Amino acid sequence: MKSVGVREFRDHVSKYLDADETLSIEEHGRTIGYFIPARGEPTVAERRARLNAALDDLGKLVQEITQDTGLTEDELADLFDLNKPLPDVLPVRKRPSAPQGTDATGS
Repeated sequence: MKSVGVREFRDHVSKYLDADETLSIEEHGRTIGYFIPARGEPTVAERRARLNAALDDLGKLVQEITQDTGLTEDELADLFDLNKPLPDVLPVRKRPSAPQGTDATGS
């Protein structure tokens, strides 16, 4: 972390505001504060876009799991309910396997 004097910081504040470096602000050799740029913080719109993308991914994953296992969304959600004990045997119903003589791609 770079240290700068309070006068240096004051006189060149616009330069430091444009930088991405955290600074220790000193006066007479003693740290009096820190400047931590927030440039790396996402905006509300960026956070909302990331959240929406994550929810889309989650929806696709839930759909894939329900198709692969035969579980309903409610049955899957029950597995994550900490107020309910886990079943002794998980209610997983696999899709029928491919007929003999073919692989999973159908060839």
